[in-house]
Amino acid sequence: MGDILRQAAYQLESTSDSARADSEILLAHCLQKSRTYLYTWSEKEVDSTTEATFRWLLAERLRGVPIAHLTGQREFWTLTLKVTSDTLIPRPETELLVETALSLLPSPLAGGEAPRSSGWNGLGKGGNKCVSALDLGTGTGAIALSLAHERPDAQFTACDFSAAALAVATENAHSNAIHNVQFIHSNWFSALPPQRFDVIVSNPPYIETNDPHLTQGDVRFEPRSALTSGQDGLDDLHHIITTAPHWLVTGGWLLLEHGYNQGQVVTTLLHNAGFQQVCCLPDLGGNDRVSLGQWPSA
Repeated sequence: MGDILRQAAYQLESTSDSARADSEILLAHCLQKSRTYLYTWSEKEVDSTTEATFRWLLAERLRGVPIAHLTGQREFWTLTLKVTSDTLIPRPETELLVETALSLLPSPLAGGEAPRSSGWNGLGKGGNKCVSALDLGTGTGAIALSLAHERPDAQFTACDFSAAALAVATENAHSNAIHNVQFIHSNWFSALPPQRFDVIVSNPPYIETNDPHLTQGDVRFEPRSALTSGQDGLDDLHHIITTAPHWLVTGGWLLLEHGYNQGQVVTTLLHNAGFQQVCCLPDLGGNDRVSLGQWPSA
């Protein structure tokens, strides 16, 4: 296996900045083993059928097809998620949105554990209202499912205008045994039943329509509708910010992922919409990534 991996990594060096990791992920996928297995049994021979499958996947990767599309999955937070060409590929930067949302979700109320059934009505034992959160444009369900996995006492709503994406998110909920997320086919807030949430999160499209990066890397194979939002990339962010107050409880929080160069304009939009405690948080690379604000008390 060692020789196969070295040759594959060499081939990928011109097209991938993670050539060795890509090679290992693809071979481990073909073998249905972990990457640790590759290190432990590096001298083991690979049978001809497995090698042929690996060579085909390698050729697809050389063509630029994302690793997540070739393996059909991506690790995110603590979950393994199915990924298809109908969804955005979950990225490590988005884990900042999950981490921040978890820090802002209210503590469980007394007797407020949410029953794990699709018929949950928003009330816990004794009529206490459970903590609730909304994920707008859920895609694979990465954000909502990660939050729901950490907070089984709370109830989450996840929406997307793409029925195909919602099918993937629903499958991810089942495969990860997460039952406290309700999925709704909705273009942002348009088809949601009347309700107010403690926290609203979203990783909306925020790339400019004519951004040259759209012709590079993995984004070439992702749905354009999940990436772009008008000439300045702000159309969906502006809509969410101006509409969210009608869906937040007093003291509720809105958290948004955005581009590395959009922190100042997004925080300005939040201020102008009436949000308080507005701030922008950097990702691990030091780039502006998540902006948030609290809807004030009446």
